[in-house]
Amino acid sequence: MNTGQGSQGSILCCLCGIVIPTNPAAMCPACIRTQIDITEGIPKEGVLHCCQFCNRWLQPPTRWVPCELESKDLLAICLKKLRGLKEVRLVDAAFVWTEPHSKRIKTKLTIQKEVLAQTILQQVFVVEFVVQNQACDSCQRVLTGHETWHSCVQARQKVPHKRTFYYLEQLILKHKYDQDVLKVQAVPDGLDFFFAHRSHGNKLIEFLSNWSPIKKAESKELVSQDLKSNTYDYKYSFIVTIAPICKDDLVFLPPKLVNALGGCTPLQLCTKVGATLHLVDPWNMRLAEINHTQYFRHDFMPLMSAARLVEYTIMDVEPLGQETNKWALAELELVRSDELGTDNILHTRTHLGRVLQPGDLALGYDLKNAAFNPGDLPGLDKYGQLPDCIIVRKHYPNRKKSKRAWRLRTLEKAENEADGKKSSKQAALAAETEAADYETFLRELEEDKEMRDQIDLFKDPDFNPLPQKGDLPMDQDEQMDEDDGDEPAPEVGLDELIDGLDGLGMDGGMFGALGEEQPEIDDSDL
Repeated sequence: MNTGQGSQGSILCCLCGIVIPTNPAAMCPACIRTQIDITEGIPKEGVLHCCQFCNRWLQPPTRWVPCELESKDLLAICLKKLRGLKEVRLVDAAFVWTEPHSKRIKTKLTIQKEVLAQTILQQVFVVEFVVQNQACDSCQRVLTGHETWHSCVQARQKVPHKRTFYYLEQLILKHKYDQDVLKVQAVPDGLDFFFAHRSHGNKLIEFLSNWSPIKKAESKELVSQDLKSNTYDYKYSFIVTIAPICKDDLVFLPPKLVNALGGCTPLQLCTKVGATLHLVDPWNMRLAEINHTQYFRHDFMPLMSAARLVEYTIMDVEPLGQETNKWALAELELVRSDELGTDNILHTRTHLGRVLQPGDLALGYDLKNAAFNPGDLPGLDKYGQLPDCIIVRKHYPNRKKSKRAWRLRTLEKAENEADGKKSSKQAALAAETEAADYETFLRELEEDKEMRDQIDLFKDPDFNPLPQKGDLPMDQDEQMDEDDGDEPAPEVGLDELIDGLDGLGMDGGMFGALGEEQPEIDDSDL
């Protein structure tokens, strides 16, 4: 045997007698595995509880989480069920395939642990979980038929459309604030959210305040009391009033608010709604922000809303040299599209000088022919006359009415009792109005990337791309060549879409469900 410096001695295993390098255990790895079990103390069996009605899994102690089979979330629940993992090092964890209807879930774990002196042992073992059905708290309340909600958030906005709630619905779904909701009910001017605990309602109200200026009012009703233990049970109702100012609305600010904002021009255009109202003066591109305290202190209504937009044809654009990262000030020469060919040429300024070109179509408010009440324009004499028109955004009339490659999820809503009492004509008219509002909301998403970035858009699994030029007959190819001369409308890029719409919900907002045939909406209806 070579005993020179740097050489390692060899010994015989004390159990099997094979030659092994010297180690403190004096045993070979195979004999160490037979003598020491590092999985001791870790259970090899367990129980998982799954709600058979909503397919959510119990995450101890009381939380129910939606998970798919063999998902990371379900694997995390399985690992939390095992005691003794803190004493070892978890190297790998994965599912072992089992029959989906066997009510068995197997996980293969690889762990390491130091045994004896400086000897690390690695071992692989399988843990089997038995799936047991158990109704979650929400489903139990539904099955028993008892009205067991303890807090109700009544979100209201007094506007003739529902585009705000379509957007808030997507925000709630993205940030998963719908998990604690027992029931959602649609009402004519908003939504009602029912919760099992008061804290869940307060959490939703705090979330809404980060995305829109709101005002909250609270009331409570005594349900029961125990005088011996001095305990009371209340039902809480929160009325959340959302500011009726929406994107693209034209507002005329009260004089006191104008002074509070530093003497800005009272005629402002709303460009964004968030925790504050973002306003811009299209005449000099001066920006202003109004928080919820300032708004509800003065409580003004929009001067004109998107329903009164008029189409204009741009004749000439003259840049004025004033620019920001987003806008550019320009002088416009334009005419109403229905008066094209007449001498009714108008002149105005706009903050959209970077977007508009001669020959483009734009939507704006016709202030020259509009009629206002004296109370709508307080202090107008200090600022002179109103401009002839205010341009709001560029218009794409030749938008192709093709099926979109994306869809949205929606909240499942209970039917309102008042809707069941409507006649067939009233119900059809309401459905047509909601369809127009929803189509307008989808077009706003296509034209506003900043708005799209706040929500989740999913790929439509049933979408088929349009045929390319050359794949159609000659006459249809010529028609496509004619259409290529028009500037295409903004579209959602495929890189912005998310996979996995199946099983996540339905599309169509408050109007329709996934797969239902939506009625075609003409541009004149918008």
